[in-house]
Amino acid sequence: METITTIGLDIAKSVFQVHGVDAQGKVIVRRQLKRRYVLAFFQKLPPCLVGIEACASSHYWSRELQALGHTVRLMPPAYVKPYVKRQKNDSTDAEAICEAVTRANMRFVPTKTTEQQSCLMLHRTRHLFIRQQTAVINAIRAHFAEFGIVAPGRDFSAWIGLVPKQHSSGGKNKLGGISKQGDRYLRSLFVAGALAVIRYAKIHGSKHRPWLAALLARKPTKVAAIALANKIARMAWAMMAKGERYRQPVALAAAW
Repeated sequence: METITTIGLDIAKSVFQVHGVDAQGKVIVRRQLKRRYVLAFFQKLPPCLVGIEACASSHYWSRELQALGHTVRLMPPAYVKPYVKRQKNDSTDAEAICEAVTRANMRFVPTKTTEQQSCLMLHRTRHLFIRQQTAVINAIRAHFAEFGIVAPGRDFSAWIGLVPKQHSSGGKNKLGGISKQGDRYLRSLFVAGALAVIRYAKIHGSKHRPWLAALLARKPTKVAAIALANKIARMAWAMMAKGERYRQPVALAAAW
């Protein structure tokens, strides 16, 4: 039986396409593989050259196949496209990958380690959160502008439901839980941020945040988080309304 020396692997979510040739370029295998059978298929093969397009999950499969003794080369999809001979489908893509990976002038993408991918994922997630935050801020300003409203910070925190619900009667003021009015998602972002600040303060100390330290001393963590979220919301509104940047409290800035 002919020995497979080069394989073009077109990866996907569920069904993969394999195109394998021998040293003379003769096609030995051309078949589909379900995801759960991919590693078992390559375990049965002698070490060979495997080409994969650098796309989603390609670095994972590269690491897995290298662990089985194969030589894996990742290529930018744009560099593989010129080798597609017929209409685009999984079979012709795998054949093009198989041909492209043998080219001496082909440029390859280094396989990332799990640590490198984790670091990159953190940066991309942070960038996503920043874009979402900016979108929410712009939406709030646009909605208010439609009605000519420039509300103070206290009204803003009330608008998103971070103030106590009133049950007052007969001149007696009785405050309950927060009203939970307005945008639930926006309110959850402020509360999550407040909890992160409290968690950091508990680990590293809150002596440079006297207001927060006094609050935590007399209130449960969840109650303190709501109060801090209210304060953060008012601060955010003040920065948006005045076009200013955040300024650290003097005590906190001195600690750094």
